[in-house]
Amino acid sequence: MAKRHRPTLHPDAPLKLEGHSRPVSRRELLAHGFKAGSALLVGSSLSGMLVNSAIASGVPLSDDVAEIRDQICGIAGSGAGKIPFICFDLAGGASMAGSNVLVGGRGGQLDLLSTGGYALQGLPNDMLPGDSSENFINTDLGLAFHSDSDMLRGILERIGAGTASSTNGFVVPARSENDTGNNPHNPMYAINRAGARGELLALVGSRSSDSGGNSGAPAAWMNNEVRPTKVDRPSDVTGLVDVGDLVSLMDQQDTVSVMESIYRISNAKLDRTHLGTAQDARLKELLRCGYVKSADLAARFGNPAALNPEADPDILGPSGIFSQEEWDRDGEFRKTGSVMKLVMEGYAGAGTITMGGYDYHTGERRTGDARDLRAGRCMGACLEYAARKGMPLMIYVYSDGSVFSNGRPDPLQERGKLEWTGDSQQTAASFFLVYNPGGRPQIIGASEAERVVHQQIGYMRPNGQVETASSPVANNVNLLVEMVALNYMALHGEQGQFPIAFPGHGLGNAAMMDRLTAFQPICQGTIDNPV
Repeated sequence: MAKRHRPTLHPDAPLKLEGHSRPVSRRELLAHGFKAGSALLVGSSLSGMLVNSAIASGVPLSDDVAEIRDQICGIAGSGAGKIPFICFDLAGGASMAGSNVLVGGRGGQLDLLSTGGYALQGLPNDMLPGDSSENFINTDLGLAFHSDSDMLRGILERIGAGTASSTNGFVVPARSENDTGNNPHNPMYAINRAGARGELLALVGSRSSDSGGNSGAPAAWMNNEVRPTKVDRPSDVTGLVDVGDLVSLMDQQDTVSVMESIYRISNAKLDRTHLGTAQDARLKELLRCGYVKSADLAARFGNPAALNPEADPDILGPSGIFSQEEWDRDGEFRKTGSVMKLVMEGYAGAGTITMGGYDYHTGERRTGDARDLRAGRCMGACLEYAARKGMPLMIYVYSDGSVFSNGRPDPLQERGKLEWTGDSQQTAASFFLVYNPGGRPQIIGASEAERVVHQQIGYMRPNGQVETASSPVANNVNLLVEMVALNYMALHGEQGQFPIAFPGHGLGNAAMMDRLTAFQPICQGTIDNPV
């Protein structure tokens, strides 16, 4: 009897998998593609407005209000000057190892696995890396990808040669559980703890969750004061700032003067009021600072549309990273453009972009490839935007679990890759890409032998499964997040401060932390001090 071929699904089509029960939770709906990211931000009241200092058209506050802003309210006048950080949360269990980023044995990425190991990771016998005249190894981004990787194809589609030559990366083979909301994969709070802060927001994420993404965050490093703000479309970005109708009735200076007057009147009333609680002084301070924030907002944001990613010619337009047609068609591109605008411009310290539908073991190959391609395009967009802005960028890509192949080729996949059969946490990996406008980031090591073991932290067994004893993070997602923060700090030359920022961490002694660090610094402390 002829085999019935499964149809290729649209990248936004939901996955109705025979091996899974019907999804019922938000996490399951997202992983299967039944639910896309959505957002709703309500306009702030006068006492809850947000601030930003990056708009050149701003006007100064009066001295008395500025003094309260700086000395009492602690309203940020600038960001922390750290490297922008964006993570991609591919919800459902995407394939990272083998078919996308190469992961090898003890000797690094090119310490090749067995034929059966690569088959488990979806590669047929005639597409094995390093095993033919075609080689199937691509190092355009420094990090070795399979040359037929759809993620790589999507990245290279969006970036120029100069961006590629100034990018490098590393990969971490590490297990994470399949189909569970208990993977504390998300590093947003840890990155904030490592120093990343924005001028407008601390953190942003494309999901309304504690982490801002699909996977959770380690409880030890969560901080509700910097909970990510949900942003996944341009209207969310422009909606972050609202000075009401005043800006349409008068010029910016007059608007600021009105809001300063509101602060002074309210302050005078507060001086004559007793709130009747033990926290009287603190409550008054919060109220005063709310009005100061409103005045500061009007002073710094004469035109909230300056935040709009759709008005940025580097993002959208004839020379933009995205064409108008694909921007209108694909919500994932609008989501990516919105988050990368906030992060790369310094309005947010770090951001999570969650993409759903990566539980793609549909008994064929093309559905997964199409989703990997789109994820790559979004990663490439972030790298190219960083290049156009002349800013460094660190990207972290992870997923909850992974997939495996039973070795059967998909006859409808034109390159003969193997079908995805089911979930497998044993083939999981995460990877990083770092862009540096000053030139390709350098992997630690005086010799090639030293560098290869820093570009792949941990290793896989010849059968294509993670060797869980290969590194402290290979079987512990909490420690994987700590390793992300360690490497982020190391890019700033601040790895020595990691034990202070993360007391009680689980990464071991200084020698072990050195082994878990990939890159030499690209700046000293802040990005205005490049190495």
